[in-house]
Amino acid sequence: MPARRDAPEGKEQADTGAEGRRSRTLSAETAGAAGLRHITGLTAKEVEGATRVQPVEDGWMVEVEVVEDRRVPSSGDILALYEAELDMDGNLISYRRKRRYRRGSSDNA
Repeated sequence: MPARRDAPEGKEQADTGAEGRRSRTLSAETAGAAGLRHITGLTAKEVEGATRVQPVEDGWMVEVEVVEDRRVPSSGDILALYEAELDMDGNLISYRRKRRYRRGSSDNA
């Protein structure tokens, strides 16, 4: 029977399999929230929300949309898409800005 341990609120219980690797300890929702928090802290910019939360081999990949420059009217806002790589516990491993674009522009631009 796999070993179980108590997890902090918002985290799932971790199992240690026969190979000794822990399973994912965060839910997708909790990983997304952690990604938003990390990007907000690093950029000091207003986040629009998470656009992608995906499990990867050793944790989570979270994409976050950020308002980099507010304009009037808001259709002129400059947004950026950041990618945050988190470990299984939600700690930030790396982040990068993937692209910048004007609000409302198509993905093909």
